Amino acid sequence: MSRADLERYEGRLEYWDARTELAMVCEPPAPSLAHEFPAQRLGKLATLIAAARGSPIEMFGAACLLQLAGNGEWRRIMQADQTVYLNPAAHVPAHGDQIRVGEDRLPDVVLEVDNTTDVRRGKLYLYESWGFPEVWVEVPDKPARSRPKSLRPGLTIHAMRQGRFVEAPVSRAFPGWTAQEIHRAINEPSLSADTVAVLRRVGRRMGATQGTGPDDDPFLDAERRESRLEGRAEGRAEGRAETLRGALQQVFEARGISISWTLRNEWPVEIEGAPVERLMQAALDCRSEADFLERFRAG
Repeated sequence: MSRADLERYEGRLEYWDARTELAMVCEPPAPSLAHEFPAQRLGKLATLIAAARGSPIEMFGAACLLQLAGNGEWRRIMQADQTVYLNPAAHVPAHGDQIRVGEDRLPDVVLEVDNTTDVRRGKLYLYESWGFPEVWVEVPDKPARSRPKSLRPGLTIHAMRQGRFVEAPVSRAFPGWTAQEIHRAINEPSLSADTVAVLRRVGRRMGATQGTGPDDDPFLDAERRESRLEGRAEGRAEGRAETLRGALQQVFEARGISISWTLRNEWPVEIEGAPVERLMQAALDCRSEADFLERFRAG
């Protein structure tokens, strides 16, 4: 694909090299759900971790990763399936949907989904030579029809150490999040309780290093404040009901009126929010429990 053709190309690009004009593109049919789902799921997982950490994490999807020549022209282009910035306020790329190698801060994590291709055949070497700190390669549990037999389900973390990639069992970008936990979370039909616990653990650990937590997330803070208000309101309502129940029992006892266990412990719903004056008047005028209920309901 020539440079001119590349500038007109509007499809998904895996890789392009200026010297050879070699391009790897995603041709129709469109990428499958099995390929696209992991990148979208990672975005949701990172958002939940960000809420627990108390500061935002941004994903830029399949942004163009550019290596420029000395004259400023494109030398190489790659597109990952997901790009993650842990501190977007300070590190957002300055060129829109382009991340320029050597100019912009590189993403903290890049996700590649290997379902019909193998990132080890070229792309992983470039990520390493460009100095990317962490690349995740996900082979989904649900295979595409054309998946090579050599690809086995699982997630591999390639972490940069002393200028070379090494396979790591645990992410450094997301401390304590293991490759096995990430793979399971990405492939679950819906988030399990175990995964939620892991996301909270990772987020709180990240927040501890910068002194933030869930209360620093605007959405969670609003939810928590509302829950606290609702809890206080419920507590006041329960306290009112208990006080009123005790006062009525004292009236019944003073007048020698026997009441059932049900009326002492399981009041009709209609009594809970009734005006105190009406309840007390019915208790003072009634001749029995049944008469009390009849007078109360009559108003």
